[in-house]
Amino acid sequence: MSTATVPRVTTTPHAQADDVTWPQLIDAVRQSGRYATLPEAERVTRTVLSALGTHVTGDERVDLARALPAEAARLIAAQIPATHRLTAARFVDEVAARTPGATSATARWDVSSVLGALPPLIGDDLTTRVLAQLPPGYALLFGRAELAPAS
Repeated sequence: MSTATVPRVTTTPHAQADDVTWPQLIDAVRQSGRYATLPEAERVTRTVLSALGTHVTGDERVDLARALPAEAARLIAAQIPATHRLTAARFVDEVAARTPGATSATARWDVSSVLGALPPLIGDDLTTRVLAQLPPGYALLFGRAELAPAS
């Protein structure tokens, strides 16, 4: 996947990402996932952010919503938090179930395309905080290496 060029946002607990718009986010996902059209990238973005919104809670959920464009924030905030965290593989399967005609492989591509576009937008600190909430395996979906603890 290519790395999309998008404005870097430094977030504070009460800042909205005014300098990154919904069309810029969709274009970043389109470039990241090499989608042929903006509507396809938008559909994928809506599906993945809605699924992510069920798994990020607390201050990280609030800060994530504030760090993203208003349309993305609404997608995240509108979700009812899940009662248990899904493994990264199960999260991908959940996205596949929400996407007509998707396979596990295409859903993994979609998830990586969207989540991989987020770190440049939300910053390293918030990305790290979000990943700390999620089970192991999500870092790769966000385009980060996941180091195993030393044995």
